[in-house]
Amino acid sequence: MALAKRIIPCLDVDAGRVVKGINFVNLIDAGDPLELARHCDREGADELVFLDITATHIRRDIMHRVVHQTADQIFIPLTVGGGMRTLEDMRRMLHADADKIAINSAAARDPSLITRGARTFGSQCIVVTIDAKSRDANTWEVFVHGSRRATAKDAVAWAQEAQDRGAGEILLTSMDRDGTRDGYDLDLLQAMHACLSIPVIASGGAGTLAHLRNALLIGQADAVLAASIFHFREYSIGQAKRYLQRYGIPVRLEAP
Repeated sequence: MALAKRIIPCLDVDAGRVVKGINFVNLIDAGDPLELARHCDREGADELVFLDITATHIRRDIMHRVVHQTADQIFIPLTVGGGMRTLEDMRRMLHADADKIAINSAAARDPSLITRGARTFGSQCIVVTIDAKSRDANTWEVFVHGSRRATAKDAVAWAQEAQDRGAGEILLTSMDRDGTRDGYDLDLLQAMHACLSIPVIASGGAGTLAHLRNALLIGQADAVLAASIFHFREYSIGQAKRYLQRYGIPVRLEAP
């Protein structure tokens, strides 16, 4: 039996509140993360991602509290990312009851962080986030620091290294598609699928249910991450799953 494909809402959290904006600019308050997390859980989300978009040490304790309160009241896995620079950062967030840790800039700067994290906490806890921008035909460059700084790393090669170092999943965001609502970068997803054996979560560009379908069927992603289409209640997660099921895509329809 084929593994069920996952639908994963993403919440951007700033100082304990969920915010909405475009590329982290012109942010507006979008509500309480616990309330929104409960809503996603009730709607049948398979997992939930919290991204701490400020990630300062001053505000990190707020995030720990938010994660602990949320994990205590939902029944789906919770991934937390943003500003994780050390094993101690990861340990504290896991002790706050996060199920997985997403790392990006720190891993690109020091790839051994992936290896050490996987050995210490297990590969299932380590999600490597890759922000990729098209460089030329069928090549993509890795960007870090909120997608503001180029690294000269090839995205596909970096994903392979992350896998070899013990990452359990890749959260792959297309910078070219992020915020456009024009659909996921299917070429990028296909390139990743061709060289990886660990799951790939597609991110960046979701605007319609057809985009989710294409990422899973054509891009061969294992999961799709989306924000606006669910936050603005354009579609429910249940609608999305029933739509995908009609196209023969295996999804989990039962509530957890």
